[in-house]
Amino acid sequence: MEVLNKFRHISAILRKEFIQMSRDKMTFAMMLVIPLMQLILFGFAINTDPKNLPTAIYSEESTLFVRSIISGFEASGFYDVKYKSSSPAENSQLLEEGEVAFAIHIPAGFSANLIKGLRPQILLEADASDPAAASNAVAGVNQIVNQALRHDLKGSLSSLNQKPAPVEVIVHRLYNPEGKSQYNIVPGLLGVILTMTLVMITSMAMTREAETGTLENLLAMPVKPVEVMIGKIIPYVVIGIVQTVVILLAAHYVFSVPFVGNMMSLIIVVVIFILTNLTLGFTFSTVARTQMQAMQLTFFFFLPSILLSGFMFPFRGMPIWAQTIGEILPLTHFLRIIRGIMLKGSGIFQYPQDVMALLAFTFVVGIIAVKRYRQTLD
Repeated sequence: MEVLNKFRHISAILRKEFIQMSRDKMTFAMMLVIPLMQLILFGFAINTDPKNLPTAIYSEESTLFVRSIISGFEASGFYDVKYKSSSPAENSQLLEEGEVAFAIHIPAGFSANLIKGLRPQILLEADASDPAAASNAVAGVNQIVNQALRHDLKGSLSSLNQKPAPVEVIVHRLYNPEGKSQYNIVPGLLGVILTMTLVMITSMAMTREAETGTLENLLAMPVKPVEVMIGKIIPYVVIGIVQTVVILLAAHYVFSVPFVGNMMSLIIVVVIFILTNLTLGFTFSTVARTQMQAMQLTFFFFLPSILLSGFMFPFRGMPIWAQTIGEILPLTHFLRIIRGIMLKGSGIFQYPQDVMALLAFTFVVGIIAVKRYRQTLD
């Protein structure tokens, strides 16, 4: 009899928990959506061996050998020749702006020197700010070039196929010649930490007011939703700036990450990114009813941000649909700008599309936050 009573007690508690779980639809959805999201992202979107990387070629001659080499690059699967540059300076500009991952320079007299057996050189400049994205493509570049020429070196030229190789490819790993992962990861951590902390603390702080009843005090005040939003956001802007200073100091003195860009450009983009995350956190607070729900929404946003932004895995290695989602995320654009400023010496005006994407996201999310907050006050 005692055992039967215990079983009834446990059954009652189980029913109560299932009923409570069914009422908390957000938590129930998170339990299903997040594992499914992880499965899709890790199974389909993540690729540590990117292919078809955008490439620019500046060739000072157009001969049979040069055309074979260009075809060899494209056939390798690693290089996607999207630009035919008109000068070495254009190659450098495309690399600095992040438009291409590789820039190839084939000098004048290449074919004549090849026929003479002088082992002419080809210059391959690689954007090594993300070592993982460039390593596999660079590793086999000599084999790609010499294999592409093999079917052209016949008859009297067949002796050139013997060792040493008929062509020498000189590789310059720009922006991170030693291939240190810290140069790529640490600047990215600035964006990751700001995203995680600012979105979470803003959404939870606002939700806590609703839970504790202090939101009712705001109803009695003659303030507009925009004024409340600005007043709530400014203290967290200061927190974001403090976090940025700490991370940059650690990057320089602990991890020896170079900073070759303009400090004013960095300040501008960091402030924009901080405002972006704070407005997003404010919006989450108008959706969540509890602090737990606010934290769940933050994690729901943070997971794709960290996986699809190019922080952990090469952005260009992901399928098109994953890159499309990544382009919506603010962290994707911030990482491009901050790495460009710190490692390449770029300015903020060299990334107009990424800056406009951040501003557009902030504007749209800010409007949503104000409208939803007005409804909350009403």
